[in-house]
Amino acid sequence: MKFKLKKITSQRAFVIYVIISILITVCSVYVLSNLITDLTEKANEDEARRNFVKKQEFMSQEFSKFLEHENRIKHVLKISKPENLASNLLVLSSVQNTNLLIADNWFQINDNKIQFGTDSISDAEKKDVGNFILKYKNTDHISTVFLQEKKWVWRIYFKLISKNTIVRYGYDINLNKLHDYFSKVDKSNTATNYAFIFDKSGRCIYHPESDFIGKNIYEISSTRSIDTIFTKKQDYVKRVTISEYLKLDVIRFTKKLDLKNSHWFICVNFPKNVADENVTLIKKYSTWIYSITTVMLLLIFYLFSYANRRAYREKGIAIKEKNRLLVENEKIIKEKALIQLQHLKEQINPHFLFNSLNSLYMLVGSDVKTAQKFTLNLSRIYRYLIDPPEKNIVPLKDELLFIEKYIFLQQTRFKEELIFFIKIEDQEALEKFIPYLAFQVVVENAIKHNMATQESPLTTEILIQKDQVIISNNLQKKAHSEPSTNFGLKYLSSIYNFYSRTNLKASEKDGNFVCILPLISIHS
Repeated sequence: MKFKLKKITSQRAFVIYVIISILITVCSVYVLSNLITDLTEKANEDEARRNFVKKQEFMSQEFSKFLEHENRIKHVLKISKPENLASNLLVLSSVQNTNLLIADNWFQINDNKIQFGTDSISDAEKKDVGNFILKYKNTDHISTVFLQEKKWVWRIYFKLISKNTIVRYGYDINLNKLHDYFSKVDKSNTATNYAFIFDKSGRCIYHPESDFIGKNIYEISSTRSIDTIFTKKQDYVKRVTISEYLKLDVIRFTKKLDLKNSHWFICVNFPKNVADENVTLIKKYSTWIYSITTVMLLLIFYLFSYANRRAYREKGIAIKEKNRLLVENEKIIKEKALIQLQHLKEQINPHFLFNSLNSLYMLVGSDVKTAQKFTLNLSRIYRYLIDPPEKNIVPLKDELLFIEKYIFLQQTRFKEELIFFIKIEDQEALEKFIPYLAFQVVVENAIKHNMATQESPLTTEILIQKDQVIISNNLQKKAHSEPSTNFGLKYLSSIYNFYSRTNLKASEKDGNFVCILPLISIHS
């Protein structure tokens, strides 16, 4: 009788314990769900703001790429003599024209005849350029957008003066092709936000809907000129409005685009219903949680006594199996990490990274703009280095863009001790292929094994011909240089052997080191 009474009392205590546990759990779920709802709303707002900043930085960075050509012109003006300045500018213009976004480019030395980087420019366009230079010949920088022969273009123009020489240089960017370019590189356009860019007069410069380009954004959207007025505390305007593109409510951020010599603005838009749907789903799921939690707690307590011993036994087995899998997984991860590390060591020269970081450290305190460009080029170089092609060959134009960034880093470090020339005799050669990092191997060997001073600079020339590239440098061998392993040339030789090319040549001739790299044609 006492045993039975004790058993009944124990059962009642167990039931009371279950009821109290359920009430506490349900109340906790209710409170937590409300907190989660509030946090979700705040997180959605924070996420929208972060995406806005990220989008603005991305667009500013992409548009700034088109302004980098001014620095190349400055460098050519600095290293060129009066008699070869025009030819050097033509070479640089030809390289720039390989960019499909460039509609045309042109330059004028002093008040001489205007020279164009392409022969396909029409007489009307030539006349337009002549009138433009005549009108703005005393202006240092211009960044403007206008309609040219039924297409919208962004014209960039600048004037540079060195000693007694004045160079006026300009180029036009096709905004429709720029739209196609962004549709490929800006993956976030297909996500939950989109952006458009307009100037202070309201003219649309970029929009994911190409038909809006060139139109007045104040007329086709709810954006107003007052949205471009910011306070000292906040450099952007945020409001909820109707999207001219998505035809629904959006959260719109408007901010001045961080772009040199321009008064452009960027609007980043986020569908408001996405944020609202998240909150609604949280509330809906909270109701489900109340019911499911009650049922699950009853089921858990009912099965707990029956499954307790079995669960512990299975748990012990699971822990042993888990530990075994963790050990095996850790072993695989370590082996994979070692392989990746070795692969990186084979591709990336640690001395180059050390010297580049050392140069960047020196630049940060003296020249912030150069340091920023130096950092950007360094990151692009390593992005190129750590993503090798499967077949170990790349288009010549890609390798040429890479070596330009590499040369910039080296010249920033050595300044006038290094001189580089790039000459293109055959434009069609840029579509052919060359071993991955071929230019870097030859140029780095030249710097590694030769002396370079301001009195006796190391001069390297890259000459692109129809079927080959000739890289040469003057020999100024170091007295105590590191013994050469010829690893770079062996690497290039193995690639050429794979493609049945045996005309790779490297030799010393007339005080110069000359390396001939044959171009590889791949027929589809």
